[in-house]
Amino acid sequence: MRCFPSIALPLALALLAGPTEDEPSAVQDPRPISAPGIENLFRLGPNLLSGGQPEGDEAFRALADLGVRTIITVDGAAPDTEAARRYGMRYVHLPIGYDGVPREQAVALVKAVRSLPGPFYVHCHHGKHRGPSAAAVCAIATQGWDKDQARRWLEEAGTSPDYAGLFASVAAFEPPTVAELAAVPESALPERAEVPDLVAAMVDVDQRWERLKAVSAAGFRTPPDHPDLDPPHEALMLAEHYRELARLDEAKDRGAAFLRLLARAERDALALRDALRDPAALATAPAAFDRAGRDCKACHSRFRDQSPN
Repeated sequence: MRCFPSIALPLALALLAGPTEDEPSAVQDPRPISAPGIENLFRLGPNLLSGGQPEGDEAFRALADLGVRTIITVDGAAPDTEAARRYGMRYVHLPIGYDGVPREQAVALVKAVRSLPGPFYVHCHHGKHRGPSAAAVCAIATQGWDKDQARRWLEEAGTSPDYAGLFASVAAFEPPTVAELAAVPESALPERAEVPDLVAAMVDVDQRWERLKAVSAAGFRTPPDHPDLDPPHEALMLAEHYRELARLDEAKDRGAAFLRLLARAERDALALRDALRDPAALATAPAAFDRAGRDCKACHSRFRDQSPN
């Protein structure tokens, strides 16, 4: 892992104290911008952007062209640190869940934008839920946003009201004190964080589900722009992910209701596989796909989307 030199104490204290005269601090409304390989890209201020995961060299080049020097991801997936380095940027990996931004991570987010080179790009997978909430925390602490502007930003970014914990944590957020920020060690801003096995497994499920969405959009056949995708195999792999999830101690600790949902999701993914591999049954694929989607929504609503507080 690449090491980045510590900032001298006087400069660090100045950064912790707030914007300098040379750093624009006026409140700015978010505005959408476009770049190849990046979904839902917005500029939130002179020093802050938000959006989806950069896909491919073009996306990282575009971020560098926009002046970005530090990329902050709150996604569970491991970031492409090598691609960032190729374009003169570094990553900070601070994963959060859909149930809100924990205080510890919120303080680390603010420490990152106070102590590392900007401008900053904050992202999750699609740039709609976790990323915008993390960016809102940064904007409240460093750009003078009030809670109403932060809430409007989440709505503009497309953050689903189903994720009540994300809205609640932004509404309750108060900027950290200088003492809180000073207590955050450099090791708390890793380029690539270790994530729990359950989180890593759910990342795999999400990625497989994205492939099945592409299959659905192609009429439940191999998408022309993804000839590598075999629809029945994708559904089978989704079922396997659910089966492996159920074997994890973290999944068992969530209780019988969670395990029942996983078992049902596995059965419905296998039914989708059967519909996709039999031409005579292909007409049943949309209903099977919808059932599989409802399984995800039911699990998210009960176990992922609400604030633990």
